Order: sequence, then structure tokens, then C-alpha cells
Amino acid sequence: MKPTVEQKTKTGLFVLAGILLLLITIFIIGKQKNLFDRTFTIHSKFSNVSGLLSGNYVRLAGINIGTVTDIIIINDSTVQVSLQLEQAVKKFIKADAVVSIGSDGIMGDKLLQISPGTTESGIVKENAFIEGIDPVEMADIMLKLTAIADNAEILTENLAEIVFKVNNGEGSIGRLLNSDQLAKNLESTISSSQETVKSIKKSADGFSENMKAAKSNILLRGYFRKKERKRVEDSTKKANLLKSKKPIKKTN
Repeated sequence: MKPTVEQKTKTGLFVLAGILLLLITIFIIGKQKNLFDRTFTIHSKFSNVSGLLSGNYVRLAGINIGTVTDIIIINDSTVQVSLQLEQAVKKFIKADAVVSIGSDGIMGDKLLQISPGTTESGIVKENAFIEGIDPVEMADIMLKLTAIADNAEILTENLAEIVFKVNNGEGSIGRLLNSDQLAKNLESTISSSQETVKSIKKSADGFSENMKAAKSNILLRGYFRKKERKRVEDSTKKANLLKSKKPIKKTN
């Protein structure tokens, strides 16, 4: 039985749709892999790529600018990673640029993030090597968190022990806070200090009054006048001496 025109048309449309879908798929994949754009390649080295795979994105300032094209183990401590980047962003990547391994979100795929570097170093060259920063492993983070938690536990126990001793009147602070007798002694000491200050002030006031009375006394009035004249004479001599030592300015 020969196929009808309708069957041939359906078959042709199905094949055409398949070819169109294939072309779209090729275009999308080619766009992601930069197959249709001008590109350049640079390299970096890491001691641990932490699950990075060929085909993962490379980002600059949060924008996808290329992909990882190759990952090669050089030796037991070095892994070489090749990056294929868009030619349009080459002018933004300098020779001292740095690349680090990150994640696309908390649980997302690994990717590379480029820090562009400084203007003074010049634009990166084709097939150049830029510095790579190894990622921080989750195991290392957990070890540090465990150490912090242990230290916090020890600190909490010590603080609780100190508070317990203070509440039970142990130590100087504990006795000060819990002993009524110590508080009374402290109050007594402060009161005695205040009385001493009052006595000193009273004595000073009395001395001042006695001096005033002595100056007004007929028998001692001549003595104080003599002392005052002596003080004035000494002050005058010092003033004249300083005046005589003052440098004389020369005039032309």
C-alpha cells in the first residue's frame, strides 16, 4: 500500500520538527560553550579543584564569560585547569588576575570566579597562566567550628563556676557582695574619711583666722609690715634685673 499524501506530509513535518529541534539544541549548547563567539584561552593551577568539572561556568563580576574546557592532573599536588573565555572580556582581565573556585549557590555546581587584577600589570595574554586560589573545604570549616564550640563550652563552664563562687561568698568579690560586716566596715571607713576631711578643713579655717588676728595685733603689726616691705623690695629687684638683661635691638 502506497503512503498517501497526508501521511507523507505528516512524515515530512515530523522530520522537519526534529531537524529544527536539533538545530536549536546545537545553538543552545554552542552558545554555552562559546562555539559561535571569538574566544581566547588561559590556564590556572590548583592543588585541589573540589569537584570542578569540564563545562562548568567561568564568571567575572557575577556574569558568565566562559567555560572550563579541560582539567589535567599534572602531578600529585597540581591540577591544571584551562578556561575558554569570550574575546570581548579580555580587556578587563589583567596579567595579575586571580581565579578561585566557588559554587553556584549553596548546593549548586562548582564554577570559577575571576578577580580582574590591576591596570598596571597589563592585559592577560593568550594561553597565559593566572594565579589560582584553592577552595576552602567543608571539612576544614567543620574543624574550626568544632574548635570554637569546644572553647565556648569551656568558657561557659568557667563562667558558671565563677558565678557559683560569688553567690556562695567565696573570693574577694563574693565576700564583698555577701558579707554584711564587710559592707559595714567599708561604710565606717568612708565615714571616718569624711570626718577627717572636715577636721582638716576646720583646722585650715582656724589657721587662716589666727593669721588675720596676728596681723591686726599691735605687737606683731610692725613685723608683718616689715615682711611686706621686704617682699615688695625683692620683687622690684627681680623686675629691674630682668629688665637689664633684656637684649637691645640693633638699628640700622
